[in-house]
Amino acid sequence: MPSRASFRMSDRVMWRKLRLAVALAGVCGVLLTGCTVGPKYVRPSAVAPPAYKELTPENFKDTDGWKQAQPGDATLRGKWWEMFNDPQLNALEEQVNVSNQTIAAAAANFLAARAVVRQARAQYYPTITASPSITNQRPSSGQFGGVSAGSSNSGFALRSFTDYSLPFDASWVPDLWGRVRNSVLANSAAAQASAADLENVRLTAQSEVAIDYFEIRTQDALKQLFDATVAAYQDSLELTQIQFNAGIAADEAVAQAETQLEATQAQDTNLGIARAQFEHAIALLLGQPASTFSLPAEPLRANPPAIPFGIPSQILERRPDVASAERLVAEANAQIGLATAAYYPTVTLSASGGFSNTSIASWFAWPSRFWSVGPTLAETLFEGGLRRATVQQFRALYDRGVADYRQTVLTAFQQVEDNLAALRILSQEIQQQDTAVNSAQRNLQVATQRYRAGIDPYLNVITAQTTLLTNQQTAVNLHSEQMTASVQLIEALGGGWDAAQLPSARDVSQMTPAAPVN
Repeated sequence: MPSRASFRMSDRVMWRKLRLAVALAGVCGVLLTGCTVGPKYVRPSAVAPPAYKELTPENFKDTDGWKQAQPGDATLRGKWWEMFNDPQLNALEEQVNVSNQTIAAAAANFLAARAVVRQARAQYYPTITASPSITNQRPSSGQFGGVSAGSSNSGFALRSFTDYSLPFDASWVPDLWGRVRNSVLANSAAAQASAADLENVRLTAQSEVAIDYFEIRTQDALKQLFDATVAAYQDSLELTQIQFNAGIAADEAVAQAETQLEATQAQDTNLGIARAQFEHAIALLLGQPASTFSLPAEPLRANPPAIPFGIPSQILERRPDVASAERLVAEANAQIGLATAAYYPTVTLSASGGFSNTSIASWFAWPSRFWSVGPTLAETLFEGGLRRATVQQFRALYDRGVADYRQTVLTAFQQVEDNLAALRILSQEIQQQDTAVNSAQRNLQVATQRYRAGIDPYLNVITAQTTLLTNQQTAVNLHSEQMTASVQLIEALGGGWDAAQLPSARDVSQMTPAAPVN
């Protein structure tokens, strides 16, 4: 039986080895930040023009209904829809962030990406496991040359016994070459991109609600216009019938008036289709059944707000899709470092220990202890060019990410310029169309007076009425296009969102996506 002194000696040996392992771990920890391989990330450059081509004082000096705001006149905030001063629109937009299922799915994607970051960070720490067991076993007689358990020549009797074991195992792979660090950086960038995607989905849904809302109000305005027109045509028909009964007008004029009235009534009725579809679209965006959602009729009265603009480079920070594209480039850059780390050896520090005995009474006795500790070095000697091909793959993915990022930036500038041009031209067109409506009204008055005087046939009145209705309808549609372009411009500018709202790489795992943007 080993003496107590021998136990003390083995203990001292064990503690010396443990201290050596701890010291080695400390050295590895120092190397964590100094030996990270892979390229250092630098935000890719993108072409940014010095100014918007469409946004000049000359372009907007003759516009009406939309203008460039002075500095401090109005500011894009998270609740950008409040700039339209429409309480009904405000109420709808508040529901989008709570009930929209597309936003809910994007939020779930972010939560999954956040969990992946935590998984990556867990690799910084050692893994400790315990696997207690109680095993009853009996050796095979074949292990002892075929001697049976009851043979007198065996010199011993084979019998079953119970082994009580409580082992603890610990292993740690120090991040000598930045494999874990690059993994954390890559997943953090992916989570940040997912957070930006969430904001982009939110902004898109909010914009769609605003556009559909103004489309409904446009249909209500057209309905109001056609209702008034039908009433006017009804009066014209009655006047024509009176003149026909008096022998002044021909039956042809009555037929013409009836045809015009009935055709306009059909157009008036047809407006209900588009309104119902836009109403159903808003219900979908609000996460409600289309059967239970409705909006009271109210004509379009909103005016496009004055919107301030910064220099073009601010788009790079304001649009969530641009921020997402840039974060994906950062993820691809970290993936290059992760693939490069495969060239270097892996060091694993492992230790195990515990208690094992065939007697439950002596299971946790000090002599029942066992332990082992030591490092392991693993290095791939030949893999047929796999690591080199993997690095080349991620470098190509990085280049693709840079191209996608620059394309997103170019698209952002295009969308802003498109909507600036649309607002500028629509503002001028609305003024011209209003003049055309006034001229058509004057023409109808003259045609009606000449018809009543018996100078001109009723066909001239019909032509004038049709011209007026067409121009009035065009005027309403132009106002609708103007409101749509205003919403799309705000969306193109990021809706007041800013890249500074992205969670930092350190805090990304703590961000909660459920809170609305303020």
